[in-house]
Amino acid sequence: MLIDLLRNSYSAAAYIGTGLLLMVAAFAVIDALTPGDLRRLVWFDRNRNAAILVGSNLAATALVIVASINASEGRLAEGLVYTFAYSVIGIVAMSIAFLVVDMLTPGKLGDLVVHPDPHPAVWVHAVTHIGIALIICASIL
Repeated sequence: MLIDLLRNSYSAAAYIGTGLLLMVAAFAVIDALTPGDLRRLVWFDRNRNAAILVGSNLAATALVIVASINASEGRLAEGLVYTFAYSVIGIVAMSIAFLVVDMLTPGKLGDLVVHPDPHPAVWVHAVTHIGIALIICASIL
């Protein structure tokens, strides 16, 4: 029992470390795609548009991480590789979606995200993030 606890704790720590690294990467990518400093916009300016976009991005990334861990069926090394690979695919897909939505819709999506007034387009894009994550999750489970 103690051996299993230690082994599971080691696995949990490895997945937590990988997951946190991937979530930081997802935040950095969305920060690079939007004008301004997302940390400032969310935590200091309390910008709801930015918070919705960041929150949906992190939730989507977490969904892919969880599905990847589940798909590994207890094999740690394989699970870490799955988690990294599928999460990177998700981050890239969400980035491409951001750019495509920006090209196909009026105005600049990045400008809407940083605008202090709420805008429904941000919600639409937030759901796009979750949708992409669910598609990736379904493909690996």
